[in-house]
Amino acid sequence: MEKDYRTASGKFSQTIRHLRRGKQLSANTVYGGGGELLVSTGDIVGRWKEYLEDLLNPTDTPSAEEPEAEDSGVYSFITQAEVTEVVQQLLGGKAPGVDGIRPEYLKSLDVLGLSWLTRLCNIAWRSGTVPLDWATGVVVPLFKKGDRRVCSN
Repeated sequence: MEKDYRTASGKFSQTIRHLRRGKQLSANTVYGGGGELLVSTGDIVGRWKEYLEDLLNPTDTPSAEEPEAEDSGVYSFITQAEVTEVVQQLLGGKAPGVDGIRPEYLKSLDVLGLSWLTRLCNIAWRSGTVPLDWATGVVVPLFKKGDRRVCSN
């Protein structure tokens, strides 16, 4: 360790972080919904699927009243100014979606690019359908603290 410090302080810092963390348990077992420990890959994948479906598609959501059509502007078009404003508010340095488009790419669009994006948004708005990539997401569970074998951690 002392040799690492003298030759490469970056390697030394990495070694210290590794030692401070201690032994990290891998999540090759997960507790099921009933509290039983799941060890087979199929059961673990099934439990994560069940957990994420419950998390992303709750069944006990309060129903909101539908707004009046003339009040909400349902029949209005999306303007290029609205698209420009939203694109400029995107945070940089974020991971791209399944389509591979990073926020920085959208922020670098010129007037013509924003015009095409506005047209695409209006087509989706009027038709009530969106491209499949818009409805597809990648969920990466990040462990924070507690028992790694509990999906909600």
